This record gives sequence, C-alpha cells and structure tokens, in this order.
Amino acid sequence: MKNTEHDNCHCDDSDNYPLKIGAPAPKFTAEVYHQDNVKKINLDDYHGKWVILFFYPADFTFVCPTELGDLADKYEEIKKLGAEVLSISTDTVYAHKAWHDTSSEVKKIQFPMVADPTGNIAWAYGTYIEEEGLALRGTFIIDPEGKLKTIEIHDNGIGRSSYELLRKLQAAQFVAKYGDQVCPANWEPGKDTLKPGLDLVGKI
Repeated sequence: MKNTEHDNCHCDDSDNYPLKIGAPAPKFTAEVYHQDNVKKINLDDYHGKWVILFFYPADFTFVCPTELGDLADKYEEIKKLGAEVLSISTDTVYAHKAWHDTSSEVKKIQFPMVADPTGNIAWAYGTYIEEEGLALRGTFIIDPEGKLKTIEIHDNGIGRSSYELLRKLQAAQFVAKYGDQVCPANWEPGKDTLKPGLDLVGKI
C-alpha cells in the first residue's frame, strides 16, 4: 500500500509499481546543486538523452564520496555517449554545496546533484529506507524515450564501480541501436556480440 507520508510526491508516475524494465521511469521535479548554482530541473528536461540516476545514502558519509569521485572521473566519457548523470540523496542543495566545497572527491563533480529531502524521489524509485530517511544505493539507466533499461539496488555497505556502469550504458546503447543483437557477459565496445537464433541453441 502507498505510504501516506509520500502522498504529495512530486513524482508523476509514483503509482507505477513495481518498477519494470521497459516501463516509463517515474518523473520528478527537484532542486539541484550544479556548477555553484541552485536550479530546478524536471526529468523531462532530459528527454532525448540517456540518463543515469545515481542514488546514494547521504552527504558527508564514507563510501559515498569514493563512489561519486569515481563517477566524476568517468563523467566526460559518459557525456560523450550523449548521457547525463544525476546523483540523488535525501540531503538539501545546501548540504550538497557544503560537501562539494569541503570534500576533495566530491569537488570533482560536474554533474547535477539532486536534492530529495522529502525522500519522494527515492520512494518512487524503490530506494527509500523509511526508518532512516535515507536512500539505498540505486542505479538506473533511462533511455532517450524515458524508459528504464537497468535497475540496480543493493546494500549501502557495497560501493559501485563507474567502470561497470559505463560498460552497461555502452551495452544498452548498442542493443538499442542494433536490436537483433545482444551483448554477452563482460561485453565491451569492439567485442563480439550475439545474434539470437536457432543456430546458436546448444552451441554456446
């Protein structure tokens, strides 16, 4: 049942549960801290681009700056692929700025840092921890049509890899472009893909 605490969620598709691959990603409007400014964005602003939503528990924590700094190092490569990154936590934009100003890892961030102090966005994406008011580590890749292509949510003690995230983005883009081919385990651009068919059955 929907939690009444989030009945005023600014996420247009918050009743679309459970989240499904190929379904529209829940839309939202939020404030972001970006390039030393506070602005308001809507997920629809990125229609036509690939989008990575990167939920993390909180600013001024331990694993989070290592993840975000790692992701910041891959940001130029991600942008070259026509994609945008939106990091999201249940902090305010002011906390984001303070963290950005004081952490050497977070200072590298050039992508928008989304503020979700009510937890509405995290709740819509299934990452909200009710008892703590924080988000689980959740990563979502959204295609240019606004549909979910990957969903990854796991324990907050486990840090993520920007290398693997970049690889998944590249694979998702390849499959979107060449719909008759699929990417096998550990696929990277330039490696062989597979074309599903009866001729492959039992031969892999």
